[in-house]
Amino acid sequence: MEERGVTRRNADESPAPRTQSRNKSASTGLEGVREAARRNRRLRFTALLHHVTPSLLVESFYALRKQAAAGVDGVTWHDYESQLHGRVHDLHREIHTGAYRAQPSRRVHIPKADGKMRPLGIAALEDKIVQQAIATVLGAIYEQDFLGFSYGFRQGRSQHDALDALSEGITGRKVNWILDADIRSFFDEISHEWMLRFLEHRIADRRVIRLIRKWMKAGTIENGRRTASVRGVPQGSVISPLLANIYLHYALDLWAHQWRQRHAVGDVILVRYADDSVMGFQHEGTARRFLAEMRERLAKFELGLHPDKTRLIQFGRFAAKDRRARGLGKPETFDFLGFTHCCGQYSGGFKLVRLTIKKRMRATLAAIRATLMRRRHDPVPVQGRWLCRVLRGYLNYHAVPGNMCRLGGFLSEVHRAWRHALMRRGQRPRMPWARFKRLIKKYLPPCRVVHPLPSERFHAKTSGRSRMR
Repeated sequence: MEERGVTRRNADESPAPRTQSRNKSASTGLEGVREAARRNRRLRFTALLHHVTPSLLVESFYALRKQAAAGVDGVTWHDYESQLHGRVHDLHREIHTGAYRAQPSRRVHIPKADGKMRPLGIAALEDKIVQQAIATVLGAIYEQDFLGFSYGFRQGRSQHDALDALSEGITGRKVNWILDADIRSFFDEISHEWMLRFLEHRIADRRVIRLIRKWMKAGTIENGRRTASVRGVPQGSVISPLLANIYLHYALDLWAHQWRQRHAVGDVILVRYADDSVMGFQHEGTARRFLAEMRERLAKFELGLHPDKTRLIQFGRFAAKDRRARGLGKPETFDFLGFTHCCGQYSGGFKLVRLTIKKRMRATLAAIRATLMRRRHDPVPVQGRWLCRVLRGYLNYHAVPGNMCRLGGFLSEVHRAWRHALMRRGQRPRMPWARFKRLIKKYLPPCRVVHPLPSERFHAKTSGRSRMR
């Protein structure tokens, strides 16, 4: 019962007893949930909250980012760590007795690459801990349900896995048209009613549903004013990525997978990362029919496609030849996960070229220039180590085959910006290039390919399994 107290000594023990034979252990904990979800895709789980133990709450706490901003409670990660083992049992008791109350998120705005502002919701620290624990429990179920072309915010999958799948789909299948689809204000437009209905397909534990409803209804605080939440989930909260994947799994993925099998003519590929989706089609008619029916499908669940960011373009191995014959110029490009995808040629054949998006690269370069000028009086080793961390992180993501020319130009501009900042440290600017090149060699990483070819990593990870379920 929700009103009962929590036992003091066995809260961390396994919820399942040993088998009568004592030779085989029963499948317990989240592994048992995972196995049950895998065996029966229609099974509804009636008891899940008991998996949220003090040990899981501690693990969830250490899974959070240590340097994350504080929520409305003002408690940081390091503040909470000093009282963790005393507070976690109280938090566990509040969850299981129904005394837990979700706090509103602190609303902040960060700049986007296009110059607009993106609203984020920063939850209180204890809300983050409980959300992380519930996300761990629900993830054991929904990882068995999510389809293969869904890559966003999933365990064992990254942006580069999605990029590799897209690259292999375009080069290995008969793709002549690309639909670049973006859902408008997705996190802000999620319907609470539909979200709870989707969850109830799998979750029959009313206590878990009640927790998720509390987080969705908690609202936000901005400039001292609290705003009630009637739709949407705070972008930036711990559990929002999982809820977004569940919403799109039922609203889009299952429908798109069935549509591809029943109505598509020719090859069709699908890759989705969060609310950004790229679909490839062999025939233009199939692509336009899919786009029209996709709009109707999303409208049913109170979502819509962004009119400026959703485009259907001719793209693929025959795009350049067909457009040249019609006098239309070069094939159009599309952006996905930080890269501009272009139609290229090598030895007379088709080659998919992926380049860092120029707009984002310029924004990153402007931010580095500003920070270097602000820190120009720091010791040179301090500047060098900071710049090395920034560039290494940037290169670890963008250093893919075919992007070295653009990255080389980016690094050259960073070098010039650092030299300019060092020369502004005094009234007599002296930084000969010979001396500065020694600093580059000592502190900054070189420009080299970090990622393998998409085909190598993609086939190594799939290991003969189906490319897309």
